[in-house]
Amino acid sequence: MNASTTAPLAPDAPWVVLKFGGTSVATEARWRTILELAGARRARGARVLVVVSALAGVTDALKSLCGSAAPERLAAVERLVERHHALVHGMGLAECAGVDRWLASLRVLSQEGGATADAATSQPLWQAAVQAHGELLSSALGAAFMSANGLPTRWLDAREALLAREVPFLNDRARALSAQVQADPDPAFAAALAARGDVYITQGFIARDGDGRTVLLGRGGSDTSAAYFGALLRAERVEIWTDVAGMFSADPRQVPGARLLQRLDYDEAQEIATTGAKVLHARCISPCRRARVPLLIKDTRHPDFDGTAIGPLPPEAAPSIKAVSSRRGITLVSMETSGMWQQVGFLADVFALFKQHGLSVDLIGSAETNVTVSLDPTENLLDSDVVAALAADLARICRVKVIAPCAAVTLVGRGMRSMLYRLSGVLAEFGRERVHLISQSSNNLNLTFVVDEGMLDGLLPRLHDLLIRAGALRTDDATLFGPTWQALYGVSDSHVHAPWWRAARTRLLDLAQATPRYAYHLPTILERAQALRAMRSVDRVYYAIKANPHPAILRALARAGLGFECVSPGELDAVDAVADARESPRLFTPNFAPRAEYAQVMQRGLATTLDALHPLQHWQELFAGREVMLRVDLGRGLGHHDKVRTGGASSKFGLPVERLDEFLELARTHGVRIGGLHAHLGSGILDASHWPVVCGQLASISEKIGNVRVLNLGGGLGVPSHPGEAELDLAAVDAALAEVKRAYPQYELWLEPGRWLVADAGVLLARVTQSKRKGALEYLGCDAGMHALIRPALYDAWHEIVNLSRLDAPADTLYQVVGPICESGDVLGADRRLPNSSEGDVLLIAQTGAYGESMASRYNLRPLADAAVIE
Repeated sequence: MNASTTAPLAPDAPWVVLKFGGTSVATEARWRTILELAGARRARGARVLVVVSALAGVTDALKSLCGSAAPERLAAVERLVERHHALVHGMGLAECAGVDRWLASLRVLSQEGGATADAATSQPLWQAAVQAHGELLSSALGAAFMSANGLPTRWLDAREALLAREVPFLNDRARALSAQVQADPDPAFAAALAARGDVYITQGFIARDGDGRTVLLGRGGSDTSAAYFGALLRAERVEIWTDVAGMFSADPRQVPGARLLQRLDYDEAQEIATTGAKVLHARCISPCRRARVPLLIKDTRHPDFDGTAIGPLPPEAAPSIKAVSSRRGITLVSMETSGMWQQVGFLADVFALFKQHGLSVDLIGSAETNVTVSLDPTENLLDSDVVAALAADLARICRVKVIAPCAAVTLVGRGMRSMLYRLSGVLAEFGRERVHLISQSSNNLNLTFVVDEGMLDGLLPRLHDLLIRAGALRTDDATLFGPTWQALYGVSDSHVHAPWWRAARTRLLDLAQATPRYAYHLPTILERAQALRAMRSVDRVYYAIKANPHPAILRALARAGLGFECVSPGELDAVDAVADARESPRLFTPNFAPRAEYAQVMQRGLATTLDALHPLQHWQELFAGREVMLRVDLGRGLGHHDKVRTGGASSKFGLPVERLDEFLELARTHGVRIGGLHAHLGSGILDASHWPVVCGQLASISEKIGNVRVLNLGGGLGVPSHPGEAELDLAAVDAALAEVKRAYPQYELWLEPGRWLVADAGVLLARVTQSKRKGALEYLGCDAGMHALIRPALYDAWHEIVNLSRLDAPADTLYQVVGPICESGDVLGADRRLPNSSEGDVLLIAQTGAYGESMASRYNLRPLADAAVIE
C-alpha cells in the first residue's frame, strides 16, 4: 500500500466508519488486519474513520486503578506503560510520541486523584478522564502504525465531535460515566474532516460535556461512538468489527446450531440486543436509524464471512422469528390489592416509588387486582438492600411479593402476532416450566416469558429447534439466515449432504413432461433400510406401509429384509401382492377398525395389536386362546403438530395405562396371551433419547404382566425438513437402546418406521401455471395442489420447494406457492423465496416420499398424480 499510488478522492466521496474492539487492537497481527481493511475501503474510493476501543483488558485495569489508593495506582500505571511500550516495539515502531504523551498524562492524573481509594471513587469526572486514556493510547498507537505502513492516518480527538447532551434524570455519576450524545448529520463537520485528510482514527467510549470535560459513554460505548460518527458523517455504512461473524438466532455457546442473521431491520436488531445478545450494544442502533445509516457486523479474524447487515425494513419481509435470547438475574416484583381496580393514580403512585429508588422497570404484566414488573440487572444496580427498601415502601399501598432469581426468555421477530398460531409447541414447552410472567410487546416485535432461573439450563436449544420445526424461525430463507455457528467455526463434524435430486436434475426435468408427478429414488430408500438393519439393538424392523405403499418400494424393502406394519386389510393385500409372507413378516396394528377386519386377519394367523378394552369385552371369541400385542398410551404425545402426536388423552390411540389392570383381567378371563407391548407417541422425533425412554417404560410395564416377549417401540424417527435442523443420530439411538437391552435381555426390540425410510427419497414435480399479485403478496400457482400433497394443509408441514428449471438462479422473489384446488388452504408453501418464475417452469417439492401419494385424493375431480421410480 502506498499513498502515492492512491487516487485523490472527490469532495463528496462517501465515508465508511470501521469500529474495532479490544481484542482487535491488542496485537500487531490484528493491527495489520485493520490496516488492510481500512486501505481496501480507501482504495475503493471511500474516506475512512477508524474507531477503536482500548487494548483488551486495559479498561478494566483503569477502572481498578480508579478504585485504588495512590501507591497502587502508580504501580498500575507502570504496568500499562510497559504493555504499551512492548506493543509499540512489537509493531516495528521505533517510538510513538502520541503514546508517550498519553502515558505521561495518565501518570499526572493518577497522582491527582487523592491519597485514598475513597477519595478517588468520589470523583466521577476524574474517573472518566482516567478511563478515557485506554482509547487515547490505542488510537495514538494505531495512527502511528498505519501511517508508518503506507496509509497516512490522521489522529482525531473524539471529544472534538461528540458533545454529551443534558439529560434531566441522570445524576452526576451517570452524567460522567454513562453520558448520552445527540448525533445528527453534520455536513460542515464532514466537509472539514474531508479537507484535512482521507483516513482518520479516533476513540470510542469518550465524549465531552458542555464545559469541555471528558465523559464516558458507558457499557458498549465504542459501538455507540461508531454509530454517532456514522450519523454525523452520514456514512455509507458503519462496520462493527468484533470476534464473531455477527448476530445469531441464539447464543451459540448454548445453541451450536444457531444461525447467522444475515439481515435485520433496525428495530429487530435493537430488540435482540436489549434482550440478551452481547455482540452489539442496543444504544448504538438508534443514531444509525435516525440518520438511515446501515450497520454491518463482521468478524476481524474471518473478514470473508458475510456478517450481519442492519438497515431499514426490506420491502419484502415475511414474518419470522429471528432470535431466541435470554437474560439471567431478573427480579420480579408482584403488587396486588383489590384497591387498584378502577383507582385513579394507583400506578402513578407505584412507579413514583420505583423512580425514588432509582429503579428502571422492564416488563409489565397487569390484571384487575395485580401488577407485576421485572427489574433487569443490566439497567439497575440490584442488591438486596435496594429491593428490600422498595418492597417496604410498596407494602404501605399493596401486598408485595419479590420473586428472584428469574430468567427472561424472549422470542424476537417482526410480525410476532401473526405467528402466534405456529407457537403451540413452544407454548407447550413453557407449559412444563414455571412461568411467572408473559409479555407481548406493543411494537409486535417480541414475546417474553419469565421463568425461574433454574429452568433456563437446556431450555434455549429446545426452543430453537421447536421454532425451526414450527416454521416460525424461517431458516429456509437464505436472505435472512446464514450458516450455523458449527458450519462457520468448525465445532461440529456434521456435514450437509446434497440431496439426490440435484444430481438427477436432468432426469427429473424429463419426467416432468407430465405433471404433477411423484418420483422415488430407490437407492436412498435402500440406504436407509440398511442403516436400520445395522442397528445391533433392534431385532426386527417393520416398514409402516401407510407412508408409501408403492409396489416398487415394497418389493425393495422386502428384498432388504424388512417386515411390514399394516393398518388395514387393503395394506395387507398390497404386501401380499409383492412379498412372500414367510420371508417378510406382517404386523397388523389397526385403530377403531370394525370387527370384520379383526376376524379376517385373525383367520390369516397374523400378529395383531389391540389398543382398547372393547375387542376383549365384546368380541371375545375372536381372541380366545390367542396371542396379541397391546398398544399402551404412556400419557404424552410428541411431534411437530397436534395431528401427528399419537399419545396423551387428546389422542385416540392406545390403552391408557390406568386401565391396564382391566385389560389384563379380560385377557386372563378369555385365555388371551400378551406377547408384546407397543407404544408410539408421535412422528418427526429427532431426540435420540426418546426411544430408550419408551423402551424402559414398556419394560417396566411388562414386568407386571409377565410372559411378554416383544417391546415394539413404534416409529416416529424424525426427518429434518427445515434448514438447520439436526439429523436424528441413529448411532446414538442404537447405543442407548443397547444399554436398556442389557438391563432387560429377555425382550426382543422392534421398530416400525415409515417416514424416515421414504420421505427423502420422494419428490413431487409440478409446473407453474400462472402468477398473481394481490396487495403485498405474490402468488405462484402450479398444477399440484392439496389433492396431490395434503400435508401442508393438514399438518402445517414444511417442504422445501425449488424451481428446478432455474435451480441455481438467485432466489429474489417472495412467493406464496399455491395449487389449483378450490380451497383457501391450498397452499404448498408460504413466503418462499424463489427465482422469478414463469409459466411452464418445473417446481420440485422435496421430502414427499412419505404421506404424499398415499394421502392423495381426487378432490375437485382432479386426477391423481402419476409416479415414477428411479432405480
